[in-house]
Order: sequence, then C-alpha cells, then structure tokens
Amino acid sequence: MKCTLNRYKELNELAKPSGIVIFGGEEDVTLPIGELRQAFGIEENMYNRSVAGLSVKNAIEVYKEYVAPLVPETVILHIGAADVEYFTENASAFDENYRAFIAYIKAQNKKCRIAVVSFKNDTGNAQIKELNKHLKYIADSERCEYGDVASKNVWNPKSTRDALAFVCSISGIRSMKNRHPLYDLVKILYGSEASYSAL
Repeated sequence: MKCTLNRYKELNELAKPSGIVIFGGEEDVTLPIGELRQAFGIEENMYNRSVAGLSVKNAIEVYKEYVAPLVPETVILHIGAADVEYFTENASAFDENYRAFIAYIKAQNKKCRIAVVSFKNDTGNAQIKELNKHLKYIADSERCEYGDVASKNVWNPKSTRDALAFVCSISGIRSMKNRHPLYDLVKILYGSEASYSAL
C-alpha cells in the first residue's frame, strides 16, 4: 500500500487538476483506465487513485493526501469491499463513516459529482446484498448518483463504443466533449470484465 501511495504522490505532481477520479479498493487498482478512456472517446482527464485495503474508516485521510490535490470534478467511489466484516458488525457506524466521507468531498468542492458504486454479487451473498442496499440508501440520502453493477443486466461495451463512433461520425464530432453522465461512466468502468476483450 505504501508503495502505491508514494507512486500516486509522484503522479499527482504531473497531473492536470480537475477531471474524473476513481477511488476504490483492491479490485479497482488495475482498472484499464487508459484503454477505456481511448475506446469511449472520453476527453476528461481520468485518474485511478484506488488503494488495496481501502476502508471507509481511513478514506478521508487517504483522499486528503492523494486525491484532493487533483481537485476532481467527478469522483467515482467503489469502497466497502474491505469493510464487509465491519459493516456486518456495525452497519450504522459504516453508514456514518461513508456519509462523513462524502461530506468531506463536498466540502472540498461543492460542485463535485459523486457516484457511489455497488459491488457485484454473482454468488448471491447476503452480506453483499445488504451492503449494496446501504450504499444505495447512502447515495440517495447524500444526493449522489448510485451506480448499480450488482444487477445481472448484460452490458456490451463494444456495442456502446460502436454506437458512440457512429453518432460521432454522422455528426462530425471526433469525441464526446461534454461530461459523460455518471451512469455511463460507471458502466464503462465496471461493466462485464469479460466483454473488455471485445474492445
């Protein structure tokens, strides 16, 4: 974890402020941000500041040091995987920590768009199902977007990319210059990993 955080500190010195930050746990560290950004014509700067073992208990501390300097206009939160046991023992404390974290982000930038992303639950794990319910409640109560990736809806990134390319070609636009809707960004980032091989 320390090595990753040191690397983020060095990268932040090169980064341009604003843009989109993905802030998640271990499974988010290796998201192919560059490839997805290129495939879907996303012009905004995108930075992955995910950390293995990230917990809602230390999210503010890590965010303050490694994300806040980027002054993001959009933050995609995918945290809670390291907190399943903590959540099971004390769901209200988990909720309180998560809401305090969102309040901290908003205090840094009142206009920052925030998405709270659920966790995939292919096995039907009751704890993950309950955690996702709480994440939706937190997103709704804090006026954030909720990115549901737990449902079994089939999403094909190649079809989305091809449709986007078609629209751009007939309109003469090279890429989408406007901010992507958060729902679309979540699907691009957390859609079926198996279908990325089609990109």
